[in-house]
Amino acid sequence: MAASAKQRIEGLRRQIEHHNYRYYVLDDPEISDPEFDGLFQELQHLESEHPELRSPDSPTQRVGAKPLEEFEQIRHPEPMLSLANARDADELRAWQKRTVNMLDKSGDGERGQGLEFVTEPKIDGLAISLIYEDGVLARGATRGDGEIGEDVTQNLKTIVAIPLRLIGADGKKTPKMVEVRGEVYLPLEAFEELNEARVHAGEPTFANPRNAAAGSIRQLDPKVAAERPLSIWCYGIGSTEGVELETHYESLQWLRDHGFRVNRDVKLHRTIEGVIGACEEWEKRRESLDYEIDGVVAKVDNLRVQSELGIAGREPRGAIAFKFAPTTATTRLVEIKWNVGRTGNLVPYAVLEPVEIAGVVVRQATLHNEEDLARKDVREGDEVVITRAGDVIPQVVSPVLQKRKSGARKPKPPETCPACGTKTIKAEDEVWTRCPNRDDCPGQVVQALKHFASKGAMDIEGLGEKLVEKFYEEKMIRSLSDIYELTVERLEPLEGFQSKSAENLIAAIGKSKQKPFPRLLFAIGIHGVGAINARVLANAFGSIDALMQADTDEIEHVEGIGPVLSGTIVQTLAEPRNRELIGKLKAAGLNMSQEEPGVRGGKLSGKTFVLTGSLEGMGREEAKERIEELGGVVSGSVGKKTDYVVVGTNPGSKLDRARKLDVETLDVDEFLATIADV
Repeated sequence: MAASAKQRIEGLRRQIEHHNYRYYVLDDPEISDPEFDGLFQELQHLESEHPELRSPDSPTQRVGAKPLEEFEQIRHPEPMLSLANARDADELRAWQKRTVNMLDKSGDGERGQGLEFVTEPKIDGLAISLIYEDGVLARGATRGDGEIGEDVTQNLKTIVAIPLRLIGADGKKTPKMVEVRGEVYLPLEAFEELNEARVHAGEPTFANPRNAAAGSIRQLDPKVAAERPLSIWCYGIGSTEGVELETHYESLQWLRDHGFRVNRDVKLHRTIEGVIGACEEWEKRRESLDYEIDGVVAKVDNLRVQSELGIAGREPRGAIAFKFAPTTATTRLVEIKWNVGRTGNLVPYAVLEPVEIAGVVVRQATLHNEEDLARKDVREGDEVVITRAGDVIPQVVSPVLQKRKSGARKPKPPETCPACGTKTIKAEDEVWTRCPNRDDCPGQVVQALKHFASKGAMDIEGLGEKLVEKFYEEKMIRSLSDIYELTVERLEPLEGFQSKSAENLIAAIGKSKQKPFPRLLFAIGIHGVGAINARVLANAFGSIDALMQADTDEIEHVEGIGPVLSGTIVQTLAEPRNRELIGKLKAAGLNMSQEEPGVRGGKLSGKTFVLTGSLEGMGREEAKERIEELGGVVSGSVGKKTDYVVVGTNPGSKLDRARKLDVETLDVDEFLATIADV
């Protein structure tokens, strides 16, 4: 019996490794989630019956370690070096020229003239080193100071995209030792979900995905790391025993062949102009990626030439980082002020001496919340580091402590609300100081109105923040339902409005009535109910009436909704003023219910879509909602079961994947025709 169990266990492990590789590395699953779960549960059952057959490289052991008291230090087999930077095309050309000149002087000018280069994205994550001995993951460490890092093996084992053993490594082909280097990161969508969950739990949010990834890997309890959907891009091989490779591009292919996740958009170039073109292309695509990059790495492809070029200081001469326009700067924090959020929370923000970041002059920056403010120990008068990435609101990263003036005091939240003067309160178990005046606080009302009309909620085009403030001051809207009582006749007399602009805004307000129920549920602003939870609740209950009738136990049983949030939902929906608001919105004709997900008979029923690039005239979220309304499903990766890939401007690697698998592609016009009402 033990022999047959051993054989079955080994077979299950190989199957699970294979399917993990197909799913997490190739984005091309071969079996359904329930089928995979069945294999995994069978393996767990057999290993529990035969604990003597359990091994450290089994897929079941990814989350099996006990919490550590501290991290041990590990010396890297080879130093993990930093890279010299190039800020523009001329500096890349200068690097190439220096490289050729060095080879000329060494008597190898012919090889210098024929240099080839590899470009790959510079992932803004946490650099790590993975040591495989006889094909099995033995150790994993952070970069640390480049010479010595921290042993985070157990946490790295929780990342399913990291193989526990080399795929395809058997017998003679298995290297005695190989060091794989990569960058652990948190996908942007997962980062947003993680921060949303932390807000609901009353925990401070992470400033950026890199901090979230680093914080996750440096958790002493591997179970915490396992709860966060970290991933990895592998970019090279360090020290080896038993691996002979001639080029960097060849080493990346070796990594792919042995189960590692390598960016598909890595390219080989014969000229420095090709390198420059690739850098410019990556910078254009930067904002459409699901991961953060801060530049492009260019490397001499020939590994022997890389070695001959040597190191200058702590930087290899055979590689360089093309850095995008900086998204950080240092300036003086003049004053810390406080706003009132839509749920009454007091939110600190920084008034700054103006500073230019990535071509934009920044005068204010967010400080997130008072716990984050205390954790960073930011004070008025400090020199502070500011960051701004893409369209994200500028934020204060940290103070420059060595420049702090004596006497600088720690900030405190105001004792009275800055918007209405009501005495503020803070419960012992809460993160926020807040204004309890929910009925009449103008700060809360205005923020609630802005949220309701915002792009992620009801998306009322033309009703921006300035106009919301103007309408509030003019006493034209004082509650969410007042928006739907606006008319062209009431708008035309206002400064800045003419007949056409008034008609356009009223048309946009009318169009918002057709927004799906989950968007409305998010828009009305129940504390703790973000866009994701709103979709989950809408799917579970189907209508606002059913949700209002549900008790805490029923709501708590919905996936992702805990006891605290379920209590908040019940309490909020039971308040007379909120019931009155919902009644008015219902009377105005807004969407208070939805059909079951995957609408039977929908024109896209049974069809799976993948979106890539920017969709002109339609946001990605709107496109996703429309597909789901018509019964379709939106997936994040292209596989054999994908029916259509919708291709916008600056598409990513999903387009290449679609072509490789011969999946039908739709441009934006074809997609709009597909989802048009019949």
